[in-house]
Amino acid sequence: MKILVVGGAGYIGSAVTGQLLEAGHRTVLFDNLSRGHRAAIPADAELVIGDLGDADTLDRLFLSHRFDAVMHFAALIEAGESMQTPAVYFRNNTGNSIHLLEALIRHNVGRFLFSSTAALYGNPEYTPIDETHPLAPTNAYGESKLLVERMLDWLHRLNGLRYASLRYFNAAGAVSPDRGEDHRPESHLIPLTLRVALGQREQISIFGTDYPTPDGACVRDYIHVSDLASAHVLALDALAGHPKLIYNLGNGRGFSVREVIETARKVTGRPIPAAECPRRPGDSAVLVASSEKIRKELGWAPKHPSLEEIIGSAWEWHRRHPTGYGD
Repeated sequence: MKILVVGGAGYIGSAVTGQLLEAGHRTVLFDNLSRGHRAAIPADAELVIGDLGDADTLDRLFLSHRFDAVMHFAALIEAGESMQTPAVYFRNNTGNSIHLLEALIRHNVGRFLFSSTAALYGNPEYTPIDETHPLAPTNAYGESKLLVERMLDWLHRLNGLRYASLRYFNAAGAVSPDRGEDHRPESHLIPLTLRVALGQREQISIFGTDYPTPDGACVRDYIHVSDLASAHVLALDALAGHPKLIYNLGNGRGFSVREVIETARKVTGRPIPAAECPRRPGDSAVLVASSEKIRKELGWAPKHPSLEEIIGSAWEWHRRHPTGYGD
């Protein structure tokens, strides 16, 4: 198939593109490079630089290629930032998705895969969280993604759009020593912890030490980015026989902030000072996914489930690229 990968120069988009190419698909990447990196793009992928807010550019793109499917990864992802500039998140994440979906329908593209998020669930009523859990985002980022999921459901019902929405928990790790995680700004625990190991930060903060968890710190579900990518390839194929798919993607096991820091110390062999800080508003004690649905229906399973392997791959990337991609 020929697949348009929107946001394909980003951390997850580039990882999925690599697996699509390995599976024999052809890809065209569409990215404005505001948060993505040219160096992350696999060598055999074509890049078109453009913005989803430009309807004319989108139409030219769809007219010049006959796409069988579209995968949409282009979004702002910082929950804290979304509470400071919510309009920016709704314009970029929700409004630009409307432009893309309108182009997709105009040009009769049959399959759409959406990069969604566990932020849709808000504060969990139970864990592990399955796909039937109530949707109640606690930040503008999660709401901006939920609005897209609601649009997809209506377009499925009214226009027959086949779509898959994949709700990520905490993506981490590196595809290879040459392709890893380089967010700007960076707010994720594992890369921030590894920056301490590299001597780029003095310490890592533990926000909250009195949660109802075994060691008092928050617990999160970390999934290797390569395992996340493989689920997209499976979902793409599954859309041939299923008009609508919604799946959680996680390890199904939680690790506390303290466990992540201690594992990073073991993997890097370096001391990583940690500072205990007050809780951050809105942080849940435990966020762990149930991925039983995609395991049962598509046969997906993580190949890199251990925290040591996830952090080890990330460390190899950051050690070789201490300033990221350098662009």
